Amino acid sequence: MSAPPDAIAAVQRKIIHCDCDCFYASVEMRDDPSLRGRPMAVGGAPDRRGVIATCNYEARAYGVRSAMASAQALKRCPDLLIVRPAMDKYREVSRRIFAIYREYTALVEPLSLDEAYLDVSLCTHHGGSATRIAEEIRQRVREEVGVTVSAGVGPSKFVAKIASDWNKPDGLFVVRPAAVDAFVAALPVERIHGVGKVTAAKLRRLGAETCGDLRPWSPDRLHREFGVFGARLYKLCRGVDERAVTPERERKSISVEETYADDLPDLQACLAELEPLIALLEARIARAQAHDTIDKLTVKLRFSDFRQTTVECRGHAPDRNVYARLLAEGHARRGLPVRLLGVGVGTSDRDTAQLELFD
Repeated sequence: MSAPPDAIAAVQRKIIHCDCDCFYASVEMRDDPSLRGRPMAVGGAPDRRGVIATCNYEARAYGVRSAMASAQALKRCPDLLIVRPAMDKYREVSRRIFAIYREYTALVEPLSLDEAYLDVSLCTHHGGSATRIAEEIRQRVREEVGVTVSAGVGPSKFVAKIASDWNKPDGLFVVRPAAVDAFVAALPVERIHGVGKVTAAKLRRLGAETCGDLRPWSPDRLHREFGVFGARLYKLCRGVDERAVTPERERKSISVEETYADDLPDLQACLAELEPLIALLEARIARAQAHDTIDKLTVKLRFSDFRQTTVECRGHAPDRNVYARLLAEGHARRGLPVRLLGVGVGTSDRDTAQLELFD
């Protein structure tokens, strides 16, 4: 049974962030040991504009990465074996992993099929030691499910998530409350959640390389430079993150988009880009476990004059023909070259929150 929020607030928070290592690829290697030790990926066919969903560490050594076009991945690694996704199998493995998590706490917040936050602040296993709880969880998933989990332990979501990346793959890293200040101060600014390439580049131009560099900045200056996001920067550069672990996460929309180095000159060029975008969207929907809540399909276009339009209709699953029709309708509104193209799904609620294409 979940503890009331005020009970958790009265004790030192202990958050674990669990992240399976190259999840889809790990499941495939578990089921077919001959795949181990060679570069392999899970994704779409290169001759059908397929996209890599994930890959093992042998493939990453060649520069292969998630969201890369399968054809490009093969150019970087000619010996790469690409396995078609088996989403039903991955969902079943995910259910087994999350069942283990929930034996320790009811406060489990899924981020995707292979990633979650756990609040173990009031967990009595191992005398309440979050480190030992994380170690046991990792051992059980390895032995009972056959895949590895990297974990981070900290007093907040922000710190725990960064820590889980520290000793990947198959590692554990703990940031104790007394170490948070120094740990966060040394982090590069791009490790702050929500800071992408553009924001990181702006921060560096302004002289901020690390979170520590940001700390002398006043809230007013951060607001002038970054708007409402400035308030979040002010807190996170100090390691302050009060977000609770919430078991029920309602995601109103999921979308992926691409900004092109060269504008797409006409509708046919835009239609040719639909397939890889939809493949990425389908992979993201599966990871988000959101396939039962879809009732809207959307297409977004930003034209060469930077004006933007969105077209939507009712729908319960990504449909290539419907997206093509929406794209044609949106393109006809201006008929100009297109610099950004996106596809998405969601509910009919207008209060939507886009899921970023890249984590």
